[in-house]
Amino acid sequence: MELSSSIQAFVLHFGEMGSRWGINRTVGQIYALLYLSDKPLNAEEITDTLGVSRSNVSMGLKELQSWRLVRSQHLPGDRKDYFSTPEDIMEIALTLVEERRKRELDPTLTLLRQTLMEPATDDAERHAHERMQQMCDLMEQVSDWSHDLQKLNPKELQRLLTLGSAVPKLLQMKDKLSVIGGKDKRKNSSDKPAD
Repeated sequence: MELSSSIQAFVLHFGEMGSRWGINRTVGQIYALLYLSDKPLNAEEITDTLGVSRSNVSMGLKELQSWRLVRSQHLPGDRKDYFSTPEDIMEIALTLVEERRKRELDPTLTLLRQTLMEPATDDAERHAHERMQQMCDLMEQVSDWSHDLQKLNPKELQRLLTLGSAVPKLLQMKDKLSVIGGKDKRKNSSDKPAD
């Protein structure tokens, strides 16, 4: 299958970015190719298009399936497995958030909780425990937030993302209102006549 220059640029870029995301170049390219494809592709088509070995494609597809980013299906009259990505970009985003939480946050939180259950024996350990507790608290907040995101349907997630820069502005407005409210209270208390 011949790729247009724009599709090829996207596929190559995803391959380069793969190492920064914790996957290898071939896995990134396979995902990009499947994401842009207008039809499911089989392993041979992926191998021929990307010019990589069949074993690399097989391992890459297994990795993407373990992340739940690629689906396998059969086409009528064909025994080969065909692969595609979910159509909904928000579904893909939610899957990535969940998988990263399970693979990165959860194991670290488990270690932090276990470590913090052990009593500190000296000042250096007490300091280390305080720092680990701060990290644990933050990671628990992120994990809780991740769980909350998983409860959103794709349309709700899109609405949340659309808020974008409005959230900090809303928080700033809240702070301004509380300051104004505080000034008003002081002003009102000084306006009262003395008894």
